[in-house]
Amino acid sequence: MRLLKIAIQILIATFTKKILGSHVFALIVKSDNGLFAVDPEDFGVGGKLRMWGKHGLDEIERLKPHITPDSRVLIIGAHIGTLAIPISKLCKKVVAIEANPTTYDLLTINIALNSASNCQAINIAASDKEENIKFLLSRVNSGGSKRTPKIKKFMYYYDNPETISIKAVGLDKYLKEKDFDIVVMDIEGSEYFALQGMQEILSRCKLLVVEFLPHHLKNVGGVTVEQFLSVIEPYFSMVTIPSKRLKLPASDFLSHLTEMYNLEQEDEGIIFEKV
Repeated sequence: MRLLKIAIQILIATFTKKILGSHVFALIVKSDNGLFAVDPEDFGVGGKLRMWGKHGLDEIERLKPHITPDSRVLIIGAHIGTLAIPISKLCKKVVAIEANPTTYDLLTINIALNSASNCQAINIAASDKEENIKFLLSRVNSGGSKRTPKIKKFMYYYDNPETISIKAVGLDKYLKEKDFDIVVMDIEGSEYFALQGMQEILSRCKLLVVEFLPHHLKNVGGVTVEQFLSVIEPYFSMVTIPSKRLKLPASDFLSHLTEMYNLEQEDEGIIFEKV
């Protein structure tokens, strides 16, 4: 059933691109998140905005209690801005980092469409050091674009993504500004490397929200839960796992996340806090 769904999405994406014409870069969608230019081929975030008129509003609601008009927010893996732009309306400043160059172009368009003047977009990949990395440009789910996986799986290559070389950096060295209240990260398996390169930023922030997908840790990053937590635990004392409705102290980080890892249980954004 999953393969059939994928095949249908690829066929529809290809047909849509052809019928619209090769010069159509984006479609404009009026959504609950704002006014957004979306890739016609994208059935991930773009598809949800086109069909349902919203995306990720529950994550925004979870963040709202932690955001004040003076908050500075760093979003790593901002995609087209469905999280960054609504949050920019609630806080002082958002720095939105996006590695995919095509998606970055849509992000800058969407910042302009929504007059989000306090949202700064940066086209770079976050890593542990300055380097050039091979990067997959996913078509059917552009939000799934990622560094070349260490273990190649069909789920990352099913839509015949283009592979390009992009610049990656450690954010502690790259960003002049390091004082962020909240850091949100969704970068498809590069989390461990990015977190290594932003230890100073983590030491200063109050809240870290990071996607937890076991298959990304295993196949893309090639890291264990223990390695993943090694760059987080020194700075945070509590974690909230929304999918399990659990709030746990640091002493329970490893056991619970290892259990999720072994059972292939995912969470779109586990929340680490300093208490």
